[in-house]
Amino acid sequence: MGFFVFLMVFGFFLAPYPVRDFGCLYQGCTNLPPFTDWAHPLGTENSGIDVYSEILNGTPNDLFVGIGATVISVAIGVLVGAIAGYGRGFSSAILLGFTQVFLTLPVLIIILLFARVFVLLVAGGFGLPLITLILGVFGWPTIALVARGEILRIRELEFVQAARALGAGNRRILFRHIVPNMLSPIIVISTLLIAGNILTEVIISFLGFGDPNTSTWGLLLQEGFAYIRTEWWVSLFPGLAVVFCVLGFNLMGDGLSDALNPRLRE
Repeated sequence: MGFFVFLMVFGFFLAPYPVRDFGCLYQGCTNLPPFTDWAHPLGTENSGIDVYSEILNGTPNDLFVGIGATVISVAIGVLVGAIAGYGRGFSSAILLGFTQVFLTLPVLIIILLFARVFVLLVAGGFGLPLITLILGVFGWPTIALVARGEILRIRELEFVQAARALGAGNRRILFRHIVPNMLSPIIVISTLLIAGNILTEVIISFLGFGDPNTSTWGLLLQEGFAYIRTEWWVSLFPGLAVVFCVLGFNLMGDGLSDALNPRLRE
């Protein structure tokens, strides 16, 4: 994961060619297999785009979607779960029902619908921010339910009762004492959610609903799919990038679960 974060920060600077550069189309170096020309180590596609450069250029964009959408989901989920778990009565029931409604929504179809409705925004270079916002807005219910369950457990512990007996207000008890003690499962779920958001973005771009002017792994997979029999390398290498990145986040989630759960440490 450190490797992909490094590429997220420096990928644009390490790429030998600009974003969506079709230079090989005019230089006669299209359809190059990998490892035949060190100027294009991972080959080129039919339109002349360098595969190695596009993978590097696409890494920051894919991680931007994965991490950005997760930050939005965590912020909404923790807030909703905290209020629903600590509060009692009608408001808590309303928030819980609202969360359950969001769990039933087909997020991928909604994103594709928004991408089609806001096609001018997508074509104008706002495709990735739009996808990030929609993924974040519709990805919080699971975090909210986990946060609510943790708060229902923590609010009855002794230190919370002691804070209440000392006269601490509900807001201070919730955000100073309860929320910091429920972050361990939230952190684990967040790493898995990043992987899921990256996969969703790849699917959206592969289906042709992403921004055609922005480099992403899914867009490269889509362009290589039409020539998979003759230009297999165009899809293989970005596919491997997706596999290793998602696998890394999943393994990090498992590792954090073991490290942050005292029962598993024992």
